[in-house]
Amino acid sequence: MQKGLEDTRPKAAAGIALMVAGVACLSANDAFAKTLTADYLPIQILFIRNLIALPVAALIAWKMGGTAALRTTRPAAHLVRGTIWIAAATLFFTSLSYLGLAEATVLIFAAPVFITALSALVLKEHVGWRRWSAVLVGFLGVLIVVRPGASTFQAASLLPVLTALLYAVLMISARWVDQRETVWTLMFYLTGAGTLLSALVMPFVWTPLRLEDLWLFVGIAVVGTAGITMMTQAFRFAPAAVVAPFDYTALIWATLMGWLFWNEIPDAMTWVGAAVIIASGAFIVWRESRVAKAV
Repeated sequence: MQKGLEDTRPKAAAGIALMVAGVACLSANDAFAKTLTADYLPIQILFIRNLIALPVAALIAWKMGGTAALRTTRPAAHLVRGTIWIAAATLFFTSLSYLGLAEATVLIFAAPVFITALSALVLKEHVGWRRWSAVLVGFLGVLIVVRPGASTFQAASLLPVLTALLYAVLMISARWVDQRETVWTLMFYLTGAGTLLSALVMPFVWTPLRLEDLWLFVGIAVVGTAGITMMTQAFRFAPAAVVAPFDYTALIWATLMGWLFWNEIPDAMTWVGAAVIIASGAFIVWRESRVAKAV
């Protein structure tokens, strides 16, 4: 028994390290996007990011799953998922033009709350009173950060909330895809669908690229793809209950980057709301792991 425990520790440590590194990359991705939104529309940023990332995603899918990972039996499902993802990313990048990086990141943490609620309401999965209580607490945390009706309320703060909802829909929509398809296939087709859909509007919104911005576009593609890849691998090394809570280290990175580059410092109520949302999400992950073991 003790030997088995010792055997799992290195894998768990590797999973945690990958999760933290992946989250740091995605936080850098958001910082790059926030910088670029000053001169480019979010949809153009996404188009260029996906165009650069697509060959990388194809290579990773081929390397991890062979040519089979590049084929799908549900192209329509991937197209729908791509539409959801583009909408979510566009909303989030738009919010970065108005909100601090940390504040927008905090509200994204509501995604596990939405996933749990949608699992019960849409997929008709059983969700016990403990997880429903956590969902309600999570929504309370969102209200603390958004503060509707207060003088400090910003309509833009609703955009990351909508992003979290669409992200939850995206996660649940994975059920529409053939279960035999690997996570690498999902990543490849999500990037491909995002490239195709965003390309359709480029003739109407294109802004010529400035030479000094090229490194930012390359950077957002590199760190975004690296972040998703590392986070995906993290779940292969260790159980979700072990690595998922480290997703919340994004708040540390977002706060640090927001302070360094834009002199942004979240107010006290944002921190209080963040604590409530994180506690709710962490409990949901823990509780789901307990339920999965009991089944």
